[in-house]
Amino acid sequence: MEDILEKYTATKIEDVTVWFKAASTEDFPVDGGACVKYKDKQIAVFNFSRLGKWYACQNLCPHKMEMVLSRGMIGDDKGIPKVACPLHKKTFSLENGENLNGDLDPIATFPVMIKEGYVYVGFAE
Repeated sequence: MEDILEKYTATKIEDVTVWFKAASTEDFPVDGGACVKYKDKQIAVFNFSRLGKWYACQNLCPHKMEMVLSRGMIGDDKGIPKVACPLHKKTFSLENGENLNGDLDPIATFPVMIKEGYVYVGFAE
């Protein structure tokens, strides 16, 4: 199972070489997430409308290796936007992937761009 986790590497905005057109903005729930597939990766995309921002991260929760983060609750922890795994309640920063519980490695995060009503997720290839 660890080899699945190794597929996910965070991408910074300055390293983006591919903008993947994920879906229409209307396909995502308000203040919630949905999963999109990019090649062999599952990516959780969040419409955090309360903040007026969009976020993307790996859908794989590293705690129990389940593809569930897109179904997690979003909120904030002292101003840090976060997602909580729906199964195990482990929380991760949507900005940099840091495990806010302090007991797991960070998850991969990806830049998001909204253009002409579509959500694009950035990857470094």
